[in-house]
Amino acid sequence: MAQRGVQLDRETFSCSVCLDLLKDPVTIPCGHSYCMTCINTHWDGEDEQRNHSCPQCRKTFRPRPVLEQNAMLAALMEELKKAGLQAAPADHHFAAPEDVACDLCTGRKRKAVKTCLVCPASYCENHLQPHYDAPPLKRHKLVEPSKDLQENICSRHDEVMKLFCRTDQQLICYLCSVAEHKGHDTVSAAAERTEKQKELEVSRLNIQQRIQDKEKDVEALLQELGVTSVSAEETMFNSWHILEALIRLIQNSSNVLHRQIRSQRKAEESRAQELRKKLKQEIRDLKRKAAELKKLSETPDHTQFLLNCPSVSALSESAHTSSINIRPRRHFEEVVNVMEKLKESVQYKLMNHWKSISHIVNLSDMLLPESEPKTRAEFLRYSRDITMDLNTLCRWLVLYDGDRKIPTEWDGTSYPRYPGEFARQYQVLSRQRLVRRCYWEVELMVGSCIAVSYPSISRRVPDCGFGHNDKSWSLYRDRNSFEFKHKDITTPIFGPQSSRVGVYLDYSAGILSFYDVSETTTLLYRVQTTFTEPLYAGLETNTFTLIGKMNWTAQ
Repeated sequence: MAQRGVQLDRETFSCSVCLDLLKDPVTIPCGHSYCMTCINTHWDGEDEQRNHSCPQCRKTFRPRPVLEQNAMLAALMEELKKAGLQAAPADHHFAAPEDVACDLCTGRKRKAVKTCLVCPASYCENHLQPHYDAPPLKRHKLVEPSKDLQENICSRHDEVMKLFCRTDQQLICYLCSVAEHKGHDTVSAAAERTEKQKELEVSRLNIQQRIQDKEKDVEALLQELGVTSVSAEETMFNSWHILEALIRLIQNSSNVLHRQIRSQRKAEESRAQELRKKLKQEIRDLKRKAAELKKLSETPDHTQFLLNCPSVSALSESAHTSSINIRPRRHFEEVVNVMEKLKESVQYKLMNHWKSISHIVNLSDMLLPESEPKTRAEFLRYSRDITMDLNTLCRWLVLYDGDRKIPTEWDGTSYPRYPGEFARQYQVLSRQRLVRRCYWEVELMVGSCIAVSYPSISRRVPDCGFGHNDKSWSLYRDRNSFEFKHKDITTPIFGPQSSRVGVYLDYSAGILSFYDVSETTTLLYRVQTTFTEPLYAGLETNTFTLIGKMNWTAQ
């Protein structure tokens, strides 16, 4: 019993905020005593509300009381300390200021473990037991402890708001439904929560999809940055070998070119990093929003859910689109083509073409989207003068007029066989590697095809035919129609039948389009995919048809 008395003394002279013995004790107007520091810290957090409350009895004071030390309590605390009284160990069953207190406890209140939405009140373990034992109380709705129960009560009728008025979009009680909201579209709060949660889930999934799209944008940005870097390195390597024959004359030009490329690559990297940071930030913001929506959707209290639920229409206002469209248009290898001309014309043409070289290197629109051409004049801006690679040509074919035209009639002439040539197929690949926007046209006769292909295409029968594998895409011209082939799948195309066919390739965007070119430019077939290797232009002839000369250039 003596020990029990000491324990009571410890609780009596302990601060309910820090749970330690009172230090510099003060007594507030409601009669409860606290440490000077503890009560000031508690009230500092309530300054914005302008009402200051007692952590135990919740009585409010306005304005903030001026505190003075309780001299009697201070002297008593000194005597208790001399007598060896220590602070009582913390009892986690009692409610701290940040906890929800039991509404039925008297004196020092205990922590509430559940809140009843029907009563409405919060209960500690001891006072909650009747809700488990009494049959009428077992039907009550128990949720996690909540401090916001007053928001569940109708301010007009002092009744729990269990209904939702869809007409006025607000929570109401039963008396409201038969008075102010009579004749309105009303449903239970639970039913309205179910409907809104479905809409909320749709918005959450929409945000998740947008997160995935932006993450793909980041990946595409990094991938294109790598391609640009490789292109820059290859350009420097090739340009050095081209300039080597004229090194004494154009040493200064070579140094300037390399500085421009390195500078531009750094600029592109800097732009890409900034854009990447922006995308990452947008992803973090969307993930945070998604987490908030998920947390809200898991709120068991219908009232709190509806009070805090954002407008679903506001969440869905922004279209499901990606913030950027990464469609780079520039690579550096065009510099090599220009410098080939400089090599042939030596110093005189160097001066004439240097401006065009600098312009190609300094293009800075890697991250800017560009619309697809619509007219032939627009397509011709991307025209490429494509020539054949003799090392891929079938040995039974005969070349004439340089390397731009090809007949199919064999005259018995042969030439040494190369490792990269096609066997028993009347087809040929271009010299040029196509890894950016380009356009070319072919006079395509009946029984012939135009194609694009990966360099890894098989050179042996039966897998080497254009369009008969997953390495190539081809357009065959038949007597009455065209046929598109890929992975050995044929798609008939009915439309214009002129002999001139245009091919448009946007490598980075994964677009390959075939056009009929006559008085107008008409789309025949479009492919949307992701290219994984460099592409090369290809032609195939029918061995039993003389198709005459094929012109690969768009001029």
